Amino acid sequence: MNREAVTGLLLILLSSAAFGTSGALAKGLLLTGWSPAAAVTFRVAIGAVLLSVPAALSLRGRWRTLLRNWKKIALFGALGVAGCQLAYFLAVQRLSVGVALLLEYCAVLLVVLWLWFRHGQAPRPLTIIGTVIAVAGLVLILDVFGVVQVDPLGVMWGLIAATGLATYFVISADGDGDLPPLALAAGGLVTGTVLLLVAGALGIVPFTLNSADVELAGQFVPWWLDILILGVVAAALSYLTGIAGTRKLGPKLASFVGLSEVLFAVMWAWLLLAELPRPVQLLGGVLVLGGVAVVRLDGEGEPGPGPAPVAEAGAQD
Repeated sequence: MNREAVTGLLLILLSSAAFGTSGALAKGLLLTGWSPAAAVTFRVAIGAVLLSVPAALSLRGRWRTLLRNWKKIALFGALGVAGCQLAYFLAVQRLSVGVALLLEYCAVLLVVLWLWFRHGQAPRPLTIIGTVIAVAGLVLILDVFGVVQVDPLGVMWGLIAATGLATYFVISADGDGDLPPLALAAGGLVTGTVLLLVAGALGIVPFTLNSADVELAGQFVPWWLDILILGVVAAALSYLTGIAGTRKLGPKLASFVGLSEVLFAVMWAWLLLAELPRPVQLLGGVLVLGGVAVVRLDGEGEPGPGPAPVAEAGAQD
């Protein structure tokens, strides 16, 4: 694995760890009466503010770059930020954090199908085998054969979040042109914030706040601290490192490595919400990692990601 691939891998793992905090942090807010739309809006708004200045500096006065890429930024903000995160938080409202995230990560299958049908990159045997292993792991973590009833509406929202996440990976991997990762991240977060605010103002989605303290790890913390961590860690840091890492790995491998977010989310839910994983779910986590390793082997020896939006990196499964 070359240095570019190692850097991309580390960035995606950091992004996954940061993204993984969102469910546990958001659930504490939702339990006190916050609506999913309000929690998501604050999260992406704080991320947008934090990244706006460094994003502007990264453009170095090339403002026309934003105009040339406005469609990409708008799509990223609408589906990869606002739509994905709102649907995920709606799923978390009805499901455990781990189950909601597992449904969201059906996105890896959508990415493989997109590369196949849109760009003719048919999955090779190792990719198929790795996908089957990873899906088997997801089924075990979801514990679909257990006694716990799964809310159908929560499942629907989780699958909608998967569509948004797949969009996130595909657009993030598009290094064609001169749009810096910082600009894409900030532009997407700003767009997502505006769309969520408009939806709330029009009454399309409920927008409810609450100033009650939030319980995390058995302790009560101020609501604003929970929101601040959501914005800094689960928005600004996660999107920036995720986009940068995906550009180095490509959409397919990045989406598979991103499955590690499931493990991080289960860990955060355990630490912050005392939602303990079952042994069968831990076994599922091992299978997910095994699937990622197999898909990674399928990419060995291939050239690194080129300028094409969907180039399959040697680092990208």
